Amino acid sequence: MQGVRARIAAACAACGRGQSEVALLAVSKTWPAACVADAAGAGQRAFGENYVQEGVAKVQALGALSLAWHFIGPLQSNKTRLVANHFDWVHSVDRLRIAERLASQRDPHLPPLNICLQVNVSGEASKSGAAPEEIPSLARQVAGLPQITLRGLMAIPEPSPDRTLLAARFAVVRHLREALEADGIALDTLSMGMSDDLEVAIAEGATIVRVGTAIFGARGASQSP
Repeated sequence: MQGVRARIAAACAACGRGQSEVALLAVSKTWPAACVADAAGAGQRAFGENYVQEGVAKVQALGALSLAWHFIGPLQSNKTRLVANHFDWVHSVDRLRIAERLASQRDPHLPPLNICLQVNVSGEASKSGAAPEEIPSLARQVAGLPQITLRGLMAIPEPSPDRTLLAARFAVVRHLREALEADGIALDTLSMGMSDDLEVAIAEGATIVRVGTAIFGARGASQSP
């Protein structure tokens, strides 16, 4: 955990940003609740889950810890109610129907659900996310829905050792945010960057980096964070 925080601090310093500008989201998918509790004990408060039932089980098991829970995986229409009422954030909204269901199913006694729109910056048919040219219209529609708050954009570019290519992918998201803000849609979040590319993402304006392997280890390992 401290190693990841040191990487974030160094990346921020390298591009003239304050460390407080970048939040660490610990991606705890496939790891048991006990590992999440260990990470929470080390000071981590925000956790990301990709699978609905697994995530909801951890939210319920660790409710006493008052953690912040982010859903970051692909979301099907038949799972929106569970996500709407157990998570604080959803990073993976890529179509209006999903946003509408989250808005209508969110318990009105809960705070508004924080939403990020997922951008498919690589153009991969197998990758979730709306095309960059679809984001402005989608953002205007989502911003007007009740019980949710549009916070920003999320992206997962294709893995690559080419730092220049990755920077260009992340820059697409940054430019989209700037264009939306110029159009009157205020956003404060760019969710981008993972274990292998968080430095590049931070240089391009990331405000949340989603890190799993560098905190918890390789999937299926038995170690604690």
